[in-house]
Amino acid sequence: MTRPGRIAPVQVRNGDVVLSCTAVGDGPLVVMVMGTGSPGRVWHANQQPALLKAGYRVVTFDNRGIAPSSECANGFTMADMVADTAAVIEHFGAPAFVVGTSLGARITQELALARPELVRAAVMLGTYGRTTPLLTAYNEGERALLDAGRELPAPFFAAITAHMNLSPATLADDRSARDWLDIIGFGGQSSTPGVRAQLDLPERDQNRLAAYRSITRPTLVVGFADDRTLPVHLAREVADAIPGSRYEEVADAGHFGYLERPEAVNGLLIGYLDSQR
Repeated sequence: MTRPGRIAPVQVRNGDVVLSCTAVGDGPLVVMVMGTGSPGRVWHANQQPALLKAGYRVVTFDNRGIAPSSECANGFTMADMVADTAAVIEHFGAPAFVVGTSLGARITQELALARPELVRAAVMLGTYGRTTPLLTAYNEGERALLDAGRELPAPFFAAITAHMNLSPATLADDRSARDWLDIIGFGGQSSTPGVRAQLDLPERDQNRLAAYRSITRPTLVVGFADDRTLPVHLAREVADAIPGSRYEEVADAGHFGYLERPEAVNGLLIGYLDSQR
């Protein structure tokens, strides 16, 4: 089995913005885009090792807003984040397979639309093409807490995060639930100015489904059946909008499905990328 070992960070620039990246392995390039408030190293737990074993070169990076990449606390746009991802791909050698989750999946969709020549094929996990009243209210609540300089009590934050992002099948097992609560508690709350700027992206509430009908690159959309954060019908809508897109659904998985059900997710991911080589 190929193991990443100690990985030295690589800095990629997009204008004045510095993006902290890691690259490991040989073979076709896979660039992975993480969601709101999370560093690129989250992919290292499960997806990066599986992709390395399958013969891919894997690049992960911290989106702007997530240190040590530039935090850009004064604000930025989705187009800026798309341009960042494009800069990473161009640095390591386009075209690339691009894999994103949550906000990272939205960035991946917009990249496939704006810069199709950079995208060999795209995989979007737990994605969306429009907002909902509940999602808008949830995001407004997150922003209000940060603006007030407040954090939730740590046990309550862990419980809410687990409830919103994990499957009831996972939480029904008391030992598993305790383990996840410990993991979430250890990670802490993302309350930096850069994360606040990610939450304030002006395009978050736009309905982009009609635009996605113009995506021409091969795409796989993976929905997580028990996703409360971005309910699975939103992922289906994206797959329905993109011509020729393939849709798959992972059972007993919430919004953190790539962590919660890694074998199922990795099987779909690698199977699809192999089919596009």
